[in-house]
Amino acid sequence: MVMVMPDDALHQLHTSQSLFAQWHEDVHCVFARDPAARSVLEILLTYSGVHAVLLHRLSHRLWKADWKLTARILSAFTKWLTSVDIHPAAIIGRRLFIDHALGVVIGETAEIGNDVTLYHGVTLGGTTWHKVKRHPTLGDNVLVGAGAKILGPITLGNNVRVGANSVVVKDVPPCCTVVGIPGRIIQSKGTQIQHPSGINLNHHEIPDPVGKAIACLLERIDELEANQAANKHEESCDTCEAETLCGSKTTNTATI
Repeated sequence: MVMVMPDDALHQLHTSQSLFAQWHEDVHCVFARDPAARSVLEILLTYSGVHAVLLHRLSHRLWKADWKLTARILSAFTKWLTSVDIHPAAIIGRRLFIDHALGVVIGETAEIGNDVTLYHGVTLGGTTWHKVKRHPTLGDNVLVGAGAKILGPITLGNNVRVGANSVVVKDVPPCCTVVGIPGRIIQSKGTQIQHPSGINLNHHEIPDPVGKAIACLLERIDELEANQAANKHEESCDTCEAETLCGSKTTNTATI
């Protein structure tokens, strides 16, 4: 079963902090996840992903206060400024970091937990035009690689990693890694994904499920060919079990 924080509880946690407290966390969490960050001033002036999150905090509060048009205008301005499209109704937990930011889309009914990291090109998209829950829910400490698409009202549990360019359309249990199109789980529960010092960013260490399957098939083919060679019989009459029958047929033919 995939467990994440319920919508109401997540929203209460999201709004329990002051706006400035949220902004403070959003800025300072960058130091733990981007070694290129050197100062708060640099982050505030140059990190478009941080700009997008800070402005979303404000547009979300306007949306909840029923200033919906103003919220949409602010989110449209944020999209123009940062190339990040976040609907003001989307619920985002604490310390979200969008690295590089370009092309990120977060839909209206999306829900994101705490300490989530998204890379450029990520889409949290819907799969229906009906006014229902149609976007994904991400738990805490989720990492989504560049270009990944998470589609539909699915749930990704806590500590899930999504490989770059994956397309995830089904629920993912906590503490798993998913890659591919469509996304397949390649590391299961019990596998350490988080380093003691923070999120594991070693995407190059994610195994290749297609390559592994091909290697297994080649190994099986070699085994079958070896068994066939060991059990192969000679076609000569010297070793044929029907040698007596063949000899009698030759004698009868000569008599005729």
